[in-house]
Amino acid sequence: MPRQSLERFTPRAAIIGADDQTISIDGADAAEGPLIEMRILELLTTRLCHELSGPVAAINNGIELLDEDLEAGTPTGPAFVRDAVALVSDSAHRARNRLQFYRFAYGFSRLGASTGPAPHELAAALFSARSITFDYAESARTMSPHWQKLACNLLPVGADALPRGGRLEVSTNPLTIEAAGEAAALTAEAHAALMLTLPITEVTPRTVQPYFTGLLAKILGCRLIATAEPGRVRLTAIASGI
Repeated sequence: MPRQSLERFTPRAAIIGADDQTISIDGADAAEGPLIEMRILELLTTRLCHELSGPVAAINNGIELLDEDLEAGTPTGPAFVRDAVALVSDSAHRARNRLQFYRFAYGFSRLGASTGPAPHELAAALFSARSITFDYAESARTMSPHWQKLACNLLPVGADALPRGGRLEVSTNPLTIEAAGEAAALTAEAHAALMLTLPITEVTPRTVQPYFTGLLAKILGCRLIATAEPGRVRLTAIASGI
């Protein structure tokens, strides 16, 4: 299974792999490289901030409740304090889980020497607070870090295809993420972004995740296939040469 260096990856018009092969994206010329790079960085930052805004706002709300209770001079009792502390604690855990997951999914650390929770643990923690059940097959847990990084980027694409919740499953041979649930569907825009056929100027915070995932798959030298049927979406990564 060919593997190119992710540490050297930048989402430009041309990407240089470990074998010094230049990979063109969307037929863009070198002059468009800075535009593509900045566009993706801005949109990924926007998406990450959106992911964190909910739990951070809840932490702030819990602290404000405690502060107002203290300022009133008439504490409402231990039950109120317990609830406020629980809100802050739960929200802090959700923020931490999201940061840890996206640090692995988007980060550029030395993947061969990964420390901290394993990718499947990061993914399980991410979805634990959502109406999505999750299964990461044992065979997927032994994939190389580069392919687990791809899996962790495909997972949010699958989750976005489950507006009413459902189930996400990660399997291998080939790497497949299956999203099953009521009203499961991959939008036309998300599909185009995943296949890198969506013009960079039309990528939005909603479609930057599949677009970035498409770039990552291209770096790994694999092709992505997205199929859908009522209540089910499958995202498959096929290694080059298969």
